[in-house]
Amino acid sequence: MPKGFVYILECSDGSYYTGSTIDLSKRITEHQNGQGANHTKKRLPIKLVFAEEFNSISEAFDREKQIQGWNRNKKEALILQNYNKLPELSECMNESHHKNYNTSLRHLNRLNTKDVVSTTLNQQSSENNQQTKTKDNTLTFHSNGKLLITAEYVVLDGAKALALPTKFGQSLTIIPTHTEYINWQSIDNNGEIWFEDQFSLNTLQSTQSNPFSDRLSQIFEAIDKLQPNFFTKFQGLDIQTRLEFDRDWGLGSSSTLINNLADWANIDAYKLLELTFGGSGYDIACASHDTAIFYQLNSKTPQIELTTFNPNFKSELHFIHLNKKQNSRDGIAHYKAQKTLNSRTIEAINKISNNLITCATLSVFEALIDQHEDLISKTINLQPIKSSLFPDFKGSIKSLGAWGGDFILVTGTKTYCEAYFKSKGYHTIISFKDMIK
Repeated sequence: MPKGFVYILECSDGSYYTGSTIDLSKRITEHQNGQGANHTKKRLPIKLVFAEEFNSISEAFDREKQIQGWNRNKKEALILQNYNKLPELSECMNESHHKNYNTSLRHLNRLNTKDVVSTTLNQQSSENNQQTKTKDNTLTFHSNGKLLITAEYVVLDGAKALALPTKFGQSLTIIPTHTEYINWQSIDNNGEIWFEDQFSLNTLQSTQSNPFSDRLSQIFEAIDKLQPNFFTKFQGLDIQTRLEFDRDWGLGSSSTLINNLADWANIDAYKLLELTFGGSGYDIACASHDTAIFYQLNSKTPQIELTTFNPNFKSELHFIHLNKKQNSRDGIAHYKAQKTLNSRTIEAINKISNNLITCATLSVFEALIDQHEDLISKTINLQPIKSSLFPDFKGSIKSLGAWGGDFILVTGTKTYCEAYFKSKGYHTIISFKDMIK
C-alpha cells in the first residue's frame, strides 16, 4: 500500500489549504499549475508550509479532515511545530486527537519537507512572485452541487450514503470596499439578480425583514461566533453569489453558499451548517470534493471516504426534475415522526451503497436501487415515486434526497426516457455525463 502525505499550503491571499496525496511533489506541482483544488487555483502562487507522512493514504485522509476542522491559530501552531500549544488551542482533545497528535510527532521526524519539494518550489517563476506583490483584493470561491444517491433520510442516523458532486455549483465573490456596509447580491443561472440587500458591517443586520435577509444575518452571526471579530477587519464588503443551476433544482444552493462562506472565513463548514441550516452534512462534503464519496455520521462526526462511481452503463442513467423543489426540512420532520427505522434497515442500506459502486451490469444496478426504494418506502411510510407517478415506466426509478420533489434517477435509453418523461410534462432531463463531475 502506498504511503500518504498530508500537506498545508499557504495561498496568495494568506489563507491555508489542507490536502492529502500519495505523491507530494506531483501534487504540489499540480497546485502550482492551477490543476489542484478550486481554492488554490484561484489564489496562486501557493507555498508549501507543512507536510506529514503516513503509512497509508487512508490515514493521511483522516488526518486531513482533522486539520481542516482546526482554527487558524491551531494550524499555525502545527506549521511552526509549536506542538506544546496544540492542546490549549483545541476545542477538544479526545482520544483520537491525542492519537493523531502523537502520530504527527513521529512522522514529522521522518519527513524533511524541504527535501521532498525543494525542486518544485525552486521552479516558481518570477511572474508568480510578482503576482504575490500585486495581488487583486477580489476573492472568488466555488463549491459543487450535490446529489444523494443512497441513504436519504437514514444518513441522519448513521447509514452509509453514496453521494455525487455535480458539475453545477455556486461561486462567491468578495470585494473589500470602504462603505461600512455589506452589499449583497445574488445572481441566478440566467444572470439575473434574484436577491440583493445591504447589511450593517457593525451589527450584521439588514434594515429589511424577509426570510432571505434574516437567514443571511443568521449566517453572518454564526461566522462571527466561529471566528470572533472576523468582520471587524473589513471597512466594507461587496459580496456576490452566482448559481450555475436553477434555484428550484435542489442541487445545494444553501450548502454551496455555506461552504463558500466557510472557506472565505477559514472556519469549519460543518459547524457553520449546524448553526444555520442543519442537516447531515453530506452536501458540504460534496461541495468540497470533486469525486464520488461515501458519507457517514459516526457519533455525529462526519466520516468521508473518497470512492469512484463511473459505471459502464452510465449512458443509460438520467436525472429527471419533478418540476418542484422539495423542502428537505419538511421531509426530515416526516421521517423522524415515523420512528420505524431499525438496525437491519441501516445494514441493508450500507450494503447497497457498497455494492452500487461495483455493479458490472445495469440489471444488477436496477435491482439494488429497487430494493433501496422499497426499504425507504417502508421506513417513511410513503409510496415509491415510480408507484405513485410513473407505474408504466419500463425502467427503474430512484428518488434522490427528499421524496416527492427535486431530481430522480431513472434507467433506460436516452430516446425512451426523453420521450416518456416529456410526454408526462417533465422537460428537465439531464444525462449522467452532463450532471456528474
